[in-house]
Amino acid sequence: MSEFQLQHNLVDIREKRVFAAQLTINKGKITQIEEINKPCEGYILPGFIDAHIHIESSMLTPSYFARETLVHGTVATVSDPHEIANVLGLAGVEYMIDDAKQVPLKFNFGAPSCVPATPFETSGAELEAKDVESLMARPEIKYLSEMMNWPGVLNRDALVMDKIKAAEKYNKPVDGHAPGLKGDQAKHYIDAGISTDHECFTAEEAKDKLKHGMKILIREGSAAKNYTALSPLIEEHANNMMFCSDDKHPDDLLQGHINLLVKRALSEGYNIYDVLQMACINPIEHYKLDVGQLRIDDPADFIVVNNLTDFSVLQTYVDGELVAEKGEYLGAKATSKIINNFNRSETVLSDFDIPANGKVVRVIEALDGELITRELEAELKAVNGNWQADLANDVLPITVVNRYQDAKPAMGFIKNFGLKKGAIASSVGHDSHNITAVGVDSESLAKAVNGVIQHQGGLAVYDGEKTHVLPLPVAGLMSNLPAEQIGNEYAQLSKLAKELGSELHAPFMTLSFMALLVIPQLKLSDLGLFDGSTFQFVDLEK
Repeated sequence: MSEFQLQHNLVDIREKRVFAAQLTINKGKITQIEEINKPCEGYILPGFIDAHIHIESSMLTPSYFARETLVHGTVATVSDPHEIANVLGLAGVEYMIDDAKQVPLKFNFGAPSCVPATPFETSGAELEAKDVESLMARPEIKYLSEMMNWPGVLNRDALVMDKIKAAEKYNKPVDGHAPGLKGDQAKHYIDAGISTDHECFTAEEAKDKLKHGMKILIREGSAAKNYTALSPLIEEHANNMMFCSDDKHPDDLLQGHINLLVKRALSEGYNIYDVLQMACINPIEHYKLDVGQLRIDDPADFIVVNNLTDFSVLQTYVDGELVAEKGEYLGAKATSKIINNFNRSETVLSDFDIPANGKVVRVIEALDGELITRELEAELKAVNGNWQADLANDVLPITVVNRYQDAKPAMGFIKNFGLKKGAIASSVGHDSHNITAVGVDSESLAKAVNGVIQHQGGLAVYDGEKTHVLPLPVAGLMSNLPAEQIGNEYAQLSKLAKELGSELHAPFMTLSFMALLVIPQLKLSDLGLFDGSTFQFVDLEK
C-alpha cells in the first residue's frame, strides 16, 4: 500500500485537545503526525469499538455485519460467538472466524464459556473445558466470553474454574455476566478473575461492581437498553467503562451503531474526551486489541467525521484502507456459506395443549427494553381440560419447542406481548436457540412454529390467515443476504407483529430472551418453566 497524507482536525483523546494535523500513512500504519498551522475541514479520531456483541443477533453473518457497521464508524468488535456455538459447537466458532476474515472490520472473538448456558435446556452442542482451552490458545481468540454460570462461579465449581484458568494461562481477560449481583456475592464473583459486566440495570449495581475493580459496559441494544440508568456514571468512571450493543437487530443496525451512543452522550453534555475514551480506547486496552489509537506506528484505523456535534461519519479507514465513505461500503465483497443444525418434525395442535388441574398459573411478565422478567399469577379459564389464553388481560400461551429432536413442547403463559390474534415464532432463542413462540391459541402457535420448521430456522408471523417467514438458513440464526434486505424484511415482520396488537419496541428481540434462563426471573426452556433467581424449575400451576 503506497504512502499517502490526510489533513484534518485531529482529536487527541489522551491529551484532551484538538489541532490541525497532517497524517502520513504507509503500509497500513501511521508513520507521522504533524501539527500544521492552517484551517482544516473534518475531524479525525480513532474508530468506534463495540465492546460486547453477539454478531448472530444481527441476523447477519460477520461479513455482512461488517458492511453495515463500517459505514457507521465501527472499526472493531469484541464478539462473543456463543449463539452459534450453542447450535454447532466448535464448528460454529470456526464458521464465524472464517467468514469474518473476508472483510476489513476487526472482529475479536471470544471463547464461549457456557455451552450449553445451563443444564436445564437442550442445546445443539457442548463445549468442555478442553475445547475452551484449545480456543484460548488461538491468536484470533482474545478473551473468555461472558461467564453466565454465576452460581458455578460463586460455588467455585471445578469445571467453571477450569475454563477461567484457561484464560489466565494465556493472559486473556474473562468477561462477566452477573445481573443483580451486589455486595459480597459480587466481590466473590469478581475475585474469581472476572473483569467486566454488561448486565447492570441500575447505577447502584454498577457502582458496587466498579468499587471492586470491575469494568462496566453500558449496553444499548435492540431489547436491553441500560444507557439511561448507567450514563450518569460516565462523569466519574469513564476510565473504567465502555459502550456495547450486546444484541442488535438488523433494522436498528441500519440506523446506526456505537456512533449513536457517542452522539447521544455528547448531546446530553458529557465530556467529549470521556465519551471517546469509552468508545474508542478502553476496549483496545482492556482486551489488548490490535486496533489503532491514532498514534505513530499504530495501525491506521480511524474515522473522519463532519464535526463534533453531529458526528456524521464521512470516512472509515482500517489498516490504512478507505473501507467506507459517505454511507457506502467500499471494502472487499464476501460470500457467506450455509451451515445448520436443525432436526425437527412439524407440530400438531395437540402439542400445545396445557392441561388444567388447579386454579392459578404462574405468568412470565415480559418487560419492554429489559432482559429481566417478573413473575405474576393469573386465574384462567379451562376448556376441555386445557387452559386458555385471556386476551382481555393479555395473558397468552408461550411455548419453547426443541429444534434438535422431536419432543413435547414446553408450555407456559406470558404477559405484555399484546397479541389479539395470530402468533409469532423464532428459532433465535437465547441461548440454546430452540423455537420460541407466543400466540393466542394452539392453532396459531402451530402455524407460526411450523413456518419456522419448514424453513429450518427463521422468524415467523401467523396473522390469522397466512404465515409470513423470514428464513435464517445459517444455524437458524443468520441470513446469508445483505443487511438492507434482511433489515427491511425484519422490519416488515415486526410491523406485522405490532398490527396483531404487540406494543413492544422489538417483539422478536424480546421473544428471543424469554428462554434465557440465566437472566431472572421467570423464563421458559424446552424442558419447562424456570426460576432464574433460584436456578430451578417451578410448576406452571401454583
